[in-house]
Amino acid sequence: MRQSDQGGYPMGMVRRHVVVHGRVQGVGFRASCLEEARTAHVTGWVANRDDGTVEAVFEGGDREVDGLVAWCRRGPRGADVSEVTVTFEEPTGESGFAVR
Repeated sequence: MRQSDQGGYPMGMVRRHVVVHGRVQGVGFRASCLEEARTAHVTGWVANRDDGTVEAVFEGGDREVDGLVAWCRRGPRGADVSEVTVTFEEPTGESGFAVR
C-alpha cells in the first residue's frame, strides 16, 4: 500500500465522525452498526449519547467508510433516522470496532 504524506496512513484511508438523529436508540442500532462495520472491515466505535442520538467513528477505506455512513442514513429495521451529521477527520489508526 502506498503511504500518504500525512501521518503515514495508507492512501485512501479516511475517518468520519457521525451523529445520527431520530429514533435510533432501543432499536439495535449499535449492535447492527458493529456487525456492518466488521463486515466492511472498518474500525472505530459506536455509542449512545444522553441526548438520544447515536455517535460513531468510522475509519478505513473511503468506499467502505462511505458505505457505513450511507447505512447510518437508514439504520436497522425499527430505526427512524431523521438526520446524520458527518465530520471529516484525519485518520488516527483506530484498531477494531467497539460498542461504547
